Amino acid sequence: MSGASAHAHSQEPSPQVVKQAIQWSMRLNSQGHNPQLREQCEQWRVAHADHECAWQRIQALNNELNSRFQNIPAPGAALEALENSAQRLSRRQTLKLLSGLVVVGSGAWLSRKVMPWQQWSADFATSVGQRGRFQLSDGSSLQLNTDSAVDQDFNAERRLITLNRGEILVGCGADVQSPTHRPLLVQSRHGLFEGINGRFVVRQYQDKTRLSVLEGQSIIRSPAASPVTVNAGQHYLVSSREAVQLPALNMDAGAWSEGLIVTRNMRLRDFLTEVGAYRHGHLGCADDVADLRLSGVFRLEDTDKLLTVVTQTLPVQLRYRTRWWVTLQREA
Repeated sequence: MSGASAHAHSQEPSPQVVKQAIQWSMRLNSQGHNPQLREQCEQWRVAHADHECAWQRIQALNNELNSRFQNIPAPGAALEALENSAQRLSRRQTLKLLSGLVVVGSGAWLSRKVMPWQQWSADFATSVGQRGRFQLSDGSSLQLNTDSAVDQDFNAERRLITLNRGEILVGCGADVQSPTHRPLLVQSRHGLFEGINGRFVVRQYQDKTRLSVLEGQSIIRSPAASPVTVNAGQHYLVSSREAVQLPALNMDAGAWSEGLIVTRNMRLRDFLTEVGAYRHGHLGCADDVADLRLSGVFRLEDTDKLLTVVTQTLPVQLRYRTRWWVTLQREA
């Protein structure tokens, strides 16, 4: 089926079909040398007009992103090019472009973490700066922090939430669908976490996962150690090798669920790392102000306004190289 026929197809493909197209694209990107897989994909595309329509749109978006950013040489030039492009695009096009931006320069200086199909293929997902709140069928609640994605797999034996990326807050439900209480599990790359009761936060980093129990109890089930029971107010950092209890955090682990960052004597550079997760582009500070300490309650709904508040609290000022390249430096 040709791209022209897909373009003439007027009905929007369903989310399920779009998800299938994304999954085919991801498989071919990783196994492009596999002729059998390519043939299976072709069979799927010709099986229905919606399939081909979804496929062509995914490929078009992928090509657009590649063509716009493949030859950008440096961080400043990249952001200036992005800003110039944004001025020529509609707001909707710009947001779509930003949601999928992956720019690779010297040292992989900027990566906005996820291409669009990774969000679309998850059962629940948020983009950069977005938070989500969901009620699950078993009575549990699920909240996603910025740029997060999870899959849900509930069956007769257990309730499994797989954290693919980011951070979630889970409120344990009564398992209203089952006559027997099925365990409520969160799987990250580094361990399995069982919610016994109450609420808990799971945040996945590149090489470790942090568990923070806000209320009740949870259990860490790591392949490298015996199960560990974690009580309210406790925090653990879990790797593939060990589970280590952390001292009190210098920020409230669950405040983001209310749209807040609550800090206690936090380094400015660490604070900006947290805030930067809610913005596109680069947010940093000069070395001579990196260790300034910050305590307070900050609202996440407008990060530009939040940064202005920081300049009123600490002896720093904002320097905007572009809209997407912001640095805090010592006040002149």
